[in-house]
Amino acid sequence: MKTLFVLRHAKSSWDDPDLADYDRPLNGRGNETAPFMGKVMTRNKFTPALILASPAARARETAVLVRKSAEFKADIKHDERIYEASPQTLLQVVAGIDDAFESAMLVGHNPGMEGFIRLTTGKPESMPTAALAVIDLEIDEWQQIAAGSGTLRKVIRPKDEIKRLRT
Repeated sequence: MKTLFVLRHAKSSWDDPDLADYDRPLNGRGNETAPFMGKVMTRNKFTPALILASPAARARETAVLVRKSAEFKADIKHDERIYEASPQTLLQVVAGIDDAFESAMLVGHNPGMEGFIRLTTGKPESMPTAALAVIDLEIDEWQQIAAGSGTLRKVIRPKDEIKRLRT
């Protein structure tokens, strides 16, 4: 069995209308939420062995902040295919992961992330910025990933988690 963590990038800035979508950085809230989600991952003992991120600025920044906050040892690799990816493209990205890794994390964008979760688990899930989905894959090799090969173990949305911690 393999474990896949699917993380949508944290909230990005729209302050500079001349900036290309690809180059938009995280905003203040995103810079707070990404490290928070890293701590959530640590508390839940969610530790990816590899991080695959979109090279878009907001996804790169999210991956770095989560990794640093959680103190993950995993390398961050950027894959152009993740930016604006369809669910089928994300399936191809995951299928190419080295089998030496038992777990991996994708850091990317909607609507591809929501579609990918639905494709692999059959569950439609809302993935607001910085949301994390944990998928258990009934596979021995990453290349075996297919529609319906996963079970959605958990979805953690930052707003819900903050409310839960305050009660």
